[in-house]
Parts: sequence; C-alpha cells; structure tokens
Amino acid sequence: MLDALTWATAVAALVLAAWCGWAAYRDQPTKDWHFIGMAVVSLLALVQLVVGIVQLARGEKPEQGTTIFVSYLIGAFACIPAAGFMSLAERTRWGSVTVAAGGVVLAVLQVRLYDIWGG
Repeated sequence: MLDALTWATAVAALVLAAWCGWAAYRDQPTKDWHFIGMAVVSLLALVQLVVGIVQLARGEKPEQGTTIFVSYLIGAFACIPAAGFMSLAERTRWGSVTVAAGGVVLAVLQVRLYDIWGG
C-alpha cells in the first residue's frame, strides 16, 4: 500500500467529518459543497482501491490475509457514497451527522487497512 495515500485519505475523511459535523451543529443538512467534498474523498478511496488491487495482482501480499484486505478496501470505497445517499434521504441535520459518521468510519478503516497490509 502507499502509505501517503492511506494517510491522505484518512485525513481528508476526518476533514469531511468535521465539516459535516459543523453543519450538523449549525442545524443544516448536507449541501452541494458537502457533496463535492464527498466526491473528493470517494475519489481518494477509489484510487486506493485500484492501487490495492494492482499490488495484489503484482503478487504482493498483505500480512493479515488477502480476503480481509480486499473486504476492507471495498468497504472503505463504499463508505462515503453510502453515507451520502443516506444523507439525501434525510434532508435535516441528521443527514450531516450521517456523513460525519461516515467520515470517521472511513478514517478508522484507513488505519485498519494500514495495519492489515503490515504498516
């Protein structure tokens, strides 16, 4: 895994979580700017998914097993889009809370991916 990409994704996810948490604190739903932020974080997760699959295809192996690594990669990629879709269904402050929680979950998944790979 690319350590810089893993940590950049985790930091971006935490920034998104803080931003949406601030919106929830101000009693605001997710807005267009939040969705642009979600797209950026999702793009980072997509790049990480592709890098992880390419590394596996080249024969590199994670320390804690390929199955769990791929599962975490897919979960990390799906985390923010799932939270974004849920926030569309809940157009209140709780939609912002959902995205903030998704950002925290993604950051935790990044740390776990780093650990699974052998970091």
